[in-house]
Amino acid sequence: MSHDSNKWNQILNLDDFFTRIYNYHQNNGFWCMFINDMLQLVQFAFVVFFVVFLSCCIDYDKLGLSDPSISDAIDWSGLSRIHGFVALLAIIAIFYWSWKCFKFIWNTTKYSEIKLFYKDVLKINEDDISNLDWLEVQSKLIESQKEVQLCLHKENLTELDISNRIMRTVNYKVAMINKNVLPYSFQFPLLGQRVFLSKVLMANLEFIIFTGPWAPFKNSWKLDERYKKRELREVLAERLSKYITYLAFFNFLLMPFIFIWQFIFHLVHYAEIVKREPGFLGVRMWSLYSRHFLRHYNELNHEFDARLKRAYIPANKYLNLFTSPMLVIIAKNIGFFAGAILLVLVTLTLINEELLFADNIPLAITVLGITVSVCRALIPDVNQVFCPEALMKEVLQHTHYQPDSWHNAAHLPHVRQQFSQMFFFKGVYLAEELISPLLTPFILYFNVRHRALDFVDFLRNYTVNVVGVGDVCSFSQMDIKRHGNPDWMSFGMTTGAQVEQAEHGKTELSSLTSVSETRTGNLMRMKLCTSVLLELWQNKTVKERHRT
Repeated sequence: MSHDSNKWNQILNLDDFFTRIYNYHQNNGFWCMFINDMLQLVQFAFVVFFVVFLSCCIDYDKLGLSDPSISDAIDWSGLSRIHGFVALLAIIAIFYWSWKCFKFIWNTTKYSEIKLFYKDVLKINEDDISNLDWLEVQSKLIESQKEVQLCLHKENLTELDISNRIMRTVNYKVAMINKNVLPYSFQFPLLGQRVFLSKVLMANLEFIIFTGPWAPFKNSWKLDERYKKRELREVLAERLSKYITYLAFFNFLLMPFIFIWQFIFHLVHYAEIVKREPGFLGVRMWSLYSRHFLRHYNELNHEFDARLKRAYIPANKYLNLFTSPMLVIIAKNIGFFAGAILLVLVTLTLINEELLFADNIPLAITVLGITVSVCRALIPDVNQVFCPEALMKEVLQHTHYQPDSWHNAAHLPHVRQQFSQMFFFKGVYLAEELISPLLTPFILYFNVRHRALDFVDFLRNYTVNVVGVGDVCSFSQMDIKRHGNPDWMSFGMTTGAQVEQAEHGKTELSSLTSVSETRTGNLMRMKLCTSVLLELWQNKTVKERHRT
């Protein structure tokens, strides 16, 4: 055992190691991850080749003939005549695919090591991974510290140590959203003030703060010492602002390529789904902003996803309560006319199958089907009871957070409008992701670069060094005395200044759920959190009434 133990002693990057152990468990082992990553490479290569093929190897004039033949319209020699924008796009795609191949090989070697660690140290076979809860894996990981000394600077590991390492970056982002440091709301023409936080924008923010060559973090666990010195704040902010300007310019140069890729990827990925299920775009999902606003500190992905899934049905019911009577009347009538025409067309195609190949008939059936589905989505359930406060309270039992302005105001339009930006339609999500490459350069230049000083101050004020873990966000330590909010706690339990208090009771609620995650089962944990959460909200309301 000593030889095996030495192999795992003093791992240099425990953040990466613990994250891979967690991902290995959540993705059901080595072969599931290997096959998935390999097929992602194949999928990317297929999309690129398919786009080049459609652009250069199809004679569309021949397809327009009265008796078209696909084989006659295909001209493989067109591959040798690729030029212009298509050629540039293909070259960039090849370089990106090559980088993904290198990353695939690197990840495969790393996860091969994780497979050995599970087998030799944790004593967990590949076939048993999907049957084990993460808490069981985590307890074995903590016990393994006594034998293999994964962390050199601490004799014993704790659940908080592991969570701090896996969630280090996420904890910072959650805290920066909570303290309104990261930009997520912007003024748009015609639309007004609106939440906008896309994957492209978030990737750029992570590059600026955590992963970029000029980021404040020297590596995943160490903040540059200069950022801890107050006298250097303005110099560092000016330097960071300059790099954000460079990044905005780089995003602007790549804007057409990223936009085209986003468009092609979403078209290939969702076109068939939308055709088969026209109502797909009307299905709701949690926004990227809500996935940071509603998250507890140190809350792992599977725990957080479980909460959002439990909140999905009441959240959907809540937003479905609010309908425009005039819109419902119009939707019913449009749905009636579209449904009648669709019925006739479908009946005719059943009688005469050749009509399926007639001009505009398939297109008409598709458009009418989408129209009927949209109209149905706009018509409320006849058995629906208008009870917004009860539904919002049910949502709160699972999401645990809501702005103070929502309290006892679930029936008001501004609450519905704000909540709909956290729980929006998939059609809205796709639209935001498509336009994100076009907006991100301007958001970086006109907004984010002016927040450089806020980033520097936040990192200096809210970074603490934990022995055996490194530099972490101080909010992730769930120190109620420093970061607690007096509106949520008894008098004297928190002594921090207002600027250090977490908003919306996040410190208290994160501490509560952290304790319940490690000491109780799933059902008991949910009941405990729900009962204490409602009690905290009730106490907060009583305090507010006394103040007024």
